[in-house]
Amino acid sequence: MAGGGGGGVSPLGPAPPMWYHRDLSRAAAEELLARAGRDGSFLVRDSESVTGAYALCVLFQKHVHTYRILPDDEGFLAVQTSQGVQPKRFKTLPELVSLYLQPNQGLVTTLLYTVDREETAVTDDRDYSDGEDEKPPLPPRSASTSTPPGPETPTESTPAANGLSTISHEYLKGSYALDLEAVKQGASSLPHLNKTLVASCKRLNGEVDKVLSGLEILSKVFDQQSAFMVTKMIQQSVNQGGDQELENLVTKLAILKDLLSSIEKKALKALQDMSLSSPCSPPLFSMRHSKAIPVQAFEVKLDVYLAELTKIGKSQKYTLSVDVEGGRLVVMKKVKDNQEDWTTFTHDKIRQLIKSQRVQNKLGIVFEKEKDKSQRKDFIFASAKKREAFCQLLQLMKNKHSNQDEPDMISIFIGTWNMGSVPSPKSVASWVLCRGLGKTLDEMTVTIPHDLYVFGSQENSVCDREWVESLRAVLKEQTELDYKPIAVQTLWSIKLAVLVKPEHENRISHVGMSSVKTGIANTLGNKGAVGVSFMFNGTSFGFVNCHLTSGNEKIARRNQNYLDILRLLSLGDKQLSSFDISLRFTHLFWLGDLNYRLDMDIQEILNYINRKEFEPLLKVDQLNLEREKNKVFLRFAEEEISFPPTYRYERGSRDTYVWQKQKATGMRTNVPSWCDRILWKSYPETHIVCNSYGCTDDIVTSDHSPVFATFEVGVTSQFVSKKGLPKSSEQAYIEFESIEAIVKTASRTKFFIEFYSTCLEGESKKSYENDSQSSDNVNFLRVGWSNKQLTTLKPLLSEIEYLQDQHLLLTVKSVDGYESYGECVLALKSMIGSTAQQFHTYLSHRGEETGNIRGSMRVRVPAERMGTRERLYEWISVDQDETSGPKGKSTLVSRTGHEYVKQSVVRKQLGELGKVNEEVEKNCKEETAARPKQDTPDGDSSIGKNSFNNPAYYILEGVPHPSAAELLSSPTSPTTPAIKAPPPSAGARTKPLPASSGPVHSRRTVPGHPARGVSEESSSEDDGGAPLAGAQGGGIAGTVGNTLNRPPPDFPPPPLPKGALETVAEAQFGKPRSLYPDLAEVRIPPASPGGPLALGEGFRRGGAGALDDQSCSVLQMAKTLSESEFPGQPPRAPSAPPPVRVPPISILDACRTFPPRNPIPESIAEDMPEEALWGSSSSSLSVGESSVGEWLQRLGLERYEQGLLHNGWDDLEFLSDITEEDLEEAGVLDPAHKQILLESLRQQQQK
Repeated sequence: MAGGGGGGVSPLGPAPPMWYHRDLSRAAAEELLARAGRDGSFLVRDSESVTGAYALCVLFQKHVHTYRILPDDEGFLAVQTSQGVQPKRFKTLPELVSLYLQPNQGLVTTLLYTVDREETAVTDDRDYSDGEDEKPPLPPRSASTSTPPGPETPTESTPAANGLSTISHEYLKGSYALDLEAVKQGASSLPHLNKTLVASCKRLNGEVDKVLSGLEILSKVFDQQSAFMVTKMIQQSVNQGGDQELENLVTKLAILKDLLSSIEKKALKALQDMSLSSPCSPPLFSMRHSKAIPVQAFEVKLDVYLAELTKIGKSQKYTLSVDVEGGRLVVMKKVKDNQEDWTTFTHDKIRQLIKSQRVQNKLGIVFEKEKDKSQRKDFIFASAKKREAFCQLLQLMKNKHSNQDEPDMISIFIGTWNMGSVPSPKSVASWVLCRGLGKTLDEMTVTIPHDLYVFGSQENSVCDREWVESLRAVLKEQTELDYKPIAVQTLWSIKLAVLVKPEHENRISHVGMSSVKTGIANTLGNKGAVGVSFMFNGTSFGFVNCHLTSGNEKIARRNQNYLDILRLLSLGDKQLSSFDISLRFTHLFWLGDLNYRLDMDIQEILNYINRKEFEPLLKVDQLNLEREKNKVFLRFAEEEISFPPTYRYERGSRDTYVWQKQKATGMRTNVPSWCDRILWKSYPETHIVCNSYGCTDDIVTSDHSPVFATFEVGVTSQFVSKKGLPKSSEQAYIEFESIEAIVKTASRTKFFIEFYSTCLEGESKKSYENDSQSSDNVNFLRVGWSNKQLTTLKPLLSEIEYLQDQHLLLTVKSVDGYESYGECVLALKSMIGSTAQQFHTYLSHRGEETGNIRGSMRVRVPAERMGTRERLYEWISVDQDETSGPKGKSTLVSRTGHEYVKQSVVRKQLGELGKVNEEVEKNCKEETAARPKQDTPDGDSSIGKNSFNNPAYYILEGVPHPSAAELLSSPTSPTTPAIKAPPPSAGARTKPLPASSGPVHSRRTVPGHPARGVSEESSSEDDGGAPLAGAQGGGIAGTVGNTLNRPPPDFPPPPLPKGALETVAEAQFGKPRSLYPDLAEVRIPPASPGGPLALGEGFRRGGAGALDDQSCSVLQMAKTLSESEFPGQPPRAPSAPPPVRVPPISILDACRTFPPRNPIPESIAEDMPEEALWGSSSSSLSVGESSVGEWLQRLGLERYEQGLLHNGWDDLEFLSDITEEDLEEAGVLDPAHKQILLESLRQQQQK
């Protein structure tokens, strides 16, 4: 509960009033007020930006106005006022609200109608495990190794503090008198005070015992004198008690103090003595290495073209033998008379692996044959699993023999298991080896140890120390390595343990732990979550293990559990407190017993399971359905499920599901379900691939089966600049040209943007407040910042190798309330260049999608800081000629982030949705033909699966959607015609048009409103609907209100307007190609007596001609950002390109399925700084270079030689004509590599 009151009085009075909604979110408060629908409706909630403060939210003229209520130093409450206005102070919130129930008190309107909170029934809140006892399990009595909650977990630290305070008060009120009486009678001790102190220090006693136990081994090795005392104190602490307990604690603290102050010096002396006496002897603690990986052989066939097949007679059989330890690949060909012809390639002679996306068991290998010459051979493996095993072994071989000090990629095992409150069996080897059902690892690679093991368990009755030691024993048995536990976090019977390879122990830092209770009334820990976070070198990781509410029907409770965990779990960088945990980590993994069930009749479920048909069941899986509605796990990913439901089995067997249980309240049905899940969310343009996802079939002690998943994850090292800190002339810059956002809010306050990144100096950087603002619907607000309002950011280091791994976090905050209205993350990698790059992504807050944001920015890197290297995970690519993907989810989707709209076009015919104008069709065909080849897999169903087709998206439930006529003061505002620039000539750069001027909206007082002496988050601007056209004076060239953009990826496609047959598109940016082919702008002709109305006009004018489908107009406006300019906006930055004409595009294309989650990387070759690359000696063609191979070798990109030669680019003279599309066809897909090649050629042309 927030706040404190003056003089010890509760700020809420004797009982919390019904209009006080505690920690209700800002978005939920606006929704409640919108449902109320009457001016003067109000509620009070806790502030999201200031701890202990409140927010008074008032509805007036369909807008929500928010006032902050702040406590002062004395605990009195006051509404934040404008500068110079004396605040009125109150002891309690009810007193404050009672004043503003009276008219003319400085608010926008008098408080008239309370919006009461919904009291949840406690009687139905019992949430016990479906298959267990009627009472929730008590917390484990033995928690010797669990980490006690720290200050990061307020839900647990506060009761502890209150408990100690109560102990002290009890002594002063009662036992104090008994001690006083004893002293009067001559006693020399205070037994009751001693008892109080012992009780107060009980937790401290346990902590000291754990620390001493951890240091006991070190003391025995380096400090034998202290070791005796340490061992003695540990033994005494087992049986200590009575009067000696406090004395023993003081002694232990003294021993611990002496040990910590001297252990390092004594260890240094011991090691120096050893080095002098036996310099050649091995170290005292030799690191255990995992057992050697045996040579693995793969039977394959050579894949040849038909023409070549006639020459050799038939397909040839080969054996590929991988020697990981020796760093060799032996290619052996079987010839006649059982003879064999074999060739050996060392690890450095294998240039590249190229996976076929169409043929899942096909792999191309590029070998280096001679100097500057390479050869590609394609092989067909026995199965896709064998191909993946071969790639994993070759990657392991490359990594093992790499000259890099730090890894580029690590392997992570993640497991989750509801143990059913019984101990685990003696062996859980199948769990850690990923053996069982579903997507499993090949037997050749199953025993290769992973770098990290993460074990999540629920209903785990084993004490922490015993549980961790049993896991370490299993791992040692399978890998012969002593894995080190880096974190163990426990909440009752929910446990999360993270173990790491010994060689990586020093790469782990910034370990954090936290827990959240979501049991009955959020006070019991039988349900909830535990979390662990840490840095692995330069990459941040977060892991959450949860146990959510059970019961088939309690979907809403589970959703709320998730949102509570997302908001309350305290993990990661404290500077990122404005962001929920889904945006605080490079990679976040969420696992556990999520308890979502299947909404289908039990007999149908069993029939599908018997037939191993899981797809119909996944369509009624509650978690999948809730994710499609954007209710939970926004933008998380999950590997395709190909294993049977993991709950609820008969214990002792995996053959029978037990779906009925007799309880006191009657028969309870628990249908078989995928309760146990593993999901993840990663930053955009990072590398992560899920290699396995399944469950065991031989661990039968619980009614749940253990679930496992393994991941291949790219990591970054702590970058050390070889050139030192950059000088002013060598400084990289992050510059923004403009940013525009649509925010889901009924408020009309001003906003600013905060920027966070580990690559920036200081805590955060802020923009100025937005200089443009407009609204087409009461529930949404469009805000914009020109380059004048946006600050230039300076990274700590300027190397491109460093910057391409960095990300920028943005949060849109209100100027008055400092509360976040949406957050997002951007990758710097694709923003590097001398000209601005476009970005477009979604905004979210507290797990809910709250809008979207787009803009243009550039990351300028000086020429002398352009050197980079190939990452290990870039060594494997996907064959760009294979255009149709596999059925189901592609593993490639997870390789990069999926939040951007890139320059790719999805041309999917939608069937018989209606005929369009022949000219429009013709122009669309011409536009399609003019575009380069696309990599979009036609068969990739992930596009449809992950596009959440919710027609009510962005619509407040239960709230009527007024037409535009109700929102605007001038229903007949004229529009400004667009200025159409002639199309640029081929290859010519377009010059920007001079920016036209237009006034900026100023704050104004609405006539008839009381003068405001109290500041508010909602400005008076647009209170009654702002004029949108030339009424205010000059306007900016561009069509007003007639353009619509396609929404960003995964936004639901809007429904088609009725009767809309003709469309015209206009681009507002002036590159030869449209910068937003995926955001196709749509303009529908003006309404006629019998024709359809233009969408844009419908937004602004409404009236009788407004669209029949109001949800469509709101949806289109809310989820898209128009590229047209609005009157009253500031002029474009001079560097912004001018509008150009592009071929019209049909309304069908504008409303169809969205770009794939793995868009084609946009080439930024022409966006590099000329002074950066042209002046770099490493990027130029030297006189001595006589072949393509030498040129590529000089640039460090020799692996592309085979592709270039195969496509006919075998002469340096012809390379000057090569284009981005040619490079893509030759296999150069990485934007940074294309950029280096093209700029090198361009520089040569300048000579």
